Amino acid sequence: MDVLDSLHGAFSAFTPTWAAVLGIVLVLFALGFTGAPLAVWAAAGLVALVGFGAPVWAIVVFAVLAAVFLITPVRRALSGAVMGLMEKLQFLPTISSTEQEAIDAGTVWVEGELFSGKPDTDRLLSQAYAGLTPEEQAFLDGPVEDLCAMTDDWEIWQRRDLPEALWDKLKADRFFGLIIPKEYGGHGFSPSLNSAVVAKVASASSTLGITVMVPNSLGPAELLSHFGTQTQKDYWLPRLASGEAIPSFALTEPGAGSDAGAISSKGEVFRGDDGELYIKLNWRKRYITLAAISDVLGLAFKLFDPQNLLGKGESLGITCALVPTTTEGVVLGKRHDPLGVPFWNCPTEGHDVVVKLEDAVIGGTEGVGRGWRMLMQSLAAGRGISLPASATAGVKQAARVAGAHSLIRKQFGLSIGKFEGIEEPLARIGGWAYTMEAARRYTNGGLDSGAAPAVVTAMMKYQTTELFRKAVNDAMDILGGNAISRGPRNPLASAYIGIPVSITVEGANILTRTLMVFGQGAIRCHPYALKEMVALQNRDVKAFDAAFWPHIGHVIRNAFRGIGLSLSRGWLAGSPVSGPAAPYWRKMQWSSATFAFLADLAMGTLGGDLKRKEKLTGRFADIFSWMYFGTAVLARFEAEGRRKEDVAFMQWSMDYAFAQIQDAFDGLFANLQVPGATWLFRGPLAAWSRFNRIGGMPSDKTGHKVAAAMQVPGEQRDRLFGGVFTTMDPDHTLGRFENAMAICAEAEVVVRKVKDAIRSRQLPKAHPATLIPQAVEAGVISPQEAQLLKRAEDARADAIQVDSFDNEDYFASAVSPASVTPTAIAGSPQASGDGAPVGASGDGSAVDAGAVAYGAAVETEDPAA
Repeated sequence: MDVLDSLHGAFSAFTPTWAAVLGIVLVLFALGFTGAPLAVWAAAGLVALVGFGAPVWAIVVFAVLAAVFLITPVRRALSGAVMGLMEKLQFLPTISSTEQEAIDAGTVWVEGELFSGKPDTDRLLSQAYAGLTPEEQAFLDGPVEDLCAMTDDWEIWQRRDLPEALWDKLKADRFFGLIIPKEYGGHGFSPSLNSAVVAKVASASSTLGITVMVPNSLGPAELLSHFGTQTQKDYWLPRLASGEAIPSFALTEPGAGSDAGAISSKGEVFRGDDGELYIKLNWRKRYITLAAISDVLGLAFKLFDPQNLLGKGESLGITCALVPTTTEGVVLGKRHDPLGVPFWNCPTEGHDVVVKLEDAVIGGTEGVGRGWRMLMQSLAAGRGISLPASATAGVKQAARVAGAHSLIRKQFGLSIGKFEGIEEPLARIGGWAYTMEAARRYTNGGLDSGAAPAVVTAMMKYQTTELFRKAVNDAMDILGGNAISRGPRNPLASAYIGIPVSITVEGANILTRTLMVFGQGAIRCHPYALKEMVALQNRDVKAFDAAFWPHIGHVIRNAFRGIGLSLSRGWLAGSPVSGPAAPYWRKMQWSSATFAFLADLAMGTLGGDLKRKEKLTGRFADIFSWMYFGTAVLARFEAEGRRKEDVAFMQWSMDYAFAQIQDAFDGLFANLQVPGATWLFRGPLAAWSRFNRIGGMPSDKTGHKVAAAMQVPGEQRDRLFGGVFTTMDPDHTLGRFENAMAICAEAEVVVRKVKDAIRSRQLPKAHPATLIPQAVEAGVISPQEAQLLKRAEDARADAIQVDSFDNEDYFASAVSPASVTPTAIAGSPQASGDGAPVGASGDGSAVDAGAVAYGAAVETEDPAA
């Protein structure tokens, strides 16, 4: 006490000035902004109290409180009390076993930086921007290019199946073995190549893309590669790689979609007469791609052991098994019709199907009860490959088609791409294509390095498929009548029809957004939340103490960072680069700090109830995912050498990302309920957020630059919208646009000459195409230029034509039922449980009405027609 009295006396003559107060405030702000250790805070607080002449009792109270937190045994006692209060209030949400395994699946990658509030921008920038090996590039340029070139998407839709030649090509070049290791006859390619193949193939035909992606995503091959026994790998993987065995995987049921814990499919362990253990299976599944033509069915079911033959109890949990489809009791043969998209999507049933446990269960006896964990670990990576690849390719193809059409199509004597009404949606398509390709490559870089970031891949699946939906709608608007008239000439209709399929599969987007991106992200990506949860579950006071108090400091730091970065508009954070991308890196720090603070505030005030506040979690998910996509864009811009011609695409993408972030922040401020401070968030803070916006939509000037670049054939267009199937063949759906665009762009200089001659009255006022003879005669253009202009006008006229059919052709595909089974399964040994061949109903009558050859009419007297 004498020491305190002496210090107090030493400062008693000191009269605080405004400068001194400001200095203290700045010191405290610096401590908060940098996240200074508690000991530094304690020392600074003590100096401030003494310096301002605080009463001795106040200094003593402050010192005692500081000691409580600085002396470990004392602090842990307080931590134990906090733990008890949390348990009493049931503060944590109830988490089911299936949810827990989903949370535990995969790894945390760079998304953890974005959730921290203080991301390490050097780490974000240093991630590999994925490319392909020479071997992978050769496969893409060879077999993949050949496969796309022989694909006629209109024919596939009319046949409602792939032609036999495509099936043969898929098997011959081992397209079903992209991810299977080489030692088993597969290619052993990287996630980047898997993504690139799916993207290019899907850009030629969505049906072909689905057929390729499914065997190379979640399914028997991947599960066997990671979890199968050696015997299972040796038997199945070579057959799957060669296409000798077509796989499918059955998870979804009528009553169990997103809630996999509600699976009713059941297996019971029993001992056979030979003394071996067997499983009797019963199931009813739906939406199973390739099921009706599969040779082996991967199956997720709940396994029970009534006699405890395995010694693990009666209920063993979700298990995955491989069931040859020729096994007695397996029912196949029917298919769904997903919006008319003619890929094989099917129901399947099993009635008292008996399989040997060690052979069937993936991983053998050791794999019993581990099925859900297997699936979640596989999806943690796989969700970021196939659907994002096909969606990105779809948007890039839409960018090519819409850009070409905008140049080709003329109204009022001008290419429609020169009208601002067209520029706006065209720029959106181009900007989204740049953003999505950045995210695809950035994510693949992480996957190639061995990361399995479940939250990132959920973001990828959700955002890319949603952007694909928006981009196709914009492209449909730009092409107008050319887009709504179905036929071999229409480049967009199949994508427009089929996009809801990708929105729905691998987790419906609504739940992916609210439950996975933020629900799972808030636990896995937060630096302390999961540690606290585990400590509470284990009643581990030491572990809880080690996480809880740093968590409090984390919240305080982000509060100060959020304030400082908001006031300085990110300038206090700095940037790892210079140039046009630098302001966006600063905004990323600002966004991260504000997001992290609000996330902690929501978790701290709502606790377990936050799980049910899906409108709030959805807004948090939007901020989180757009921070990730923005980071990918910035990384792409640097990795590709800060190309000057790409600046507008980078700026458009980043402005759009921050506009989405701002909208989500506005929604949070307007709806967060903070006990005792709701008025503060909905009033002053909401007003400040709207006034001091972190971002707004891209400017008209930026959009103009993007749209203009999309209408110029050449290196930039091919680079930015590459990786998709293209051709210059004027008889091909896509080639017709590419060919016409190239010729029309080349002829523009000739058109300008004719227009100049019209303006100077050398030629009469008329459409340039009608003045070609006069222009040659007047010496305005040369005969060679006249020929070029004629070719351009012919190509333009051809490109804007739409298909029409006479009645016989139009009704040909409506004939029902087909008299032949699809080529894909001709001679297939698979059969339904009642012995009817695949493609036939139980009474033997043909039911696949769509399996008719393109343009052929099939008549039947079948009474079931």
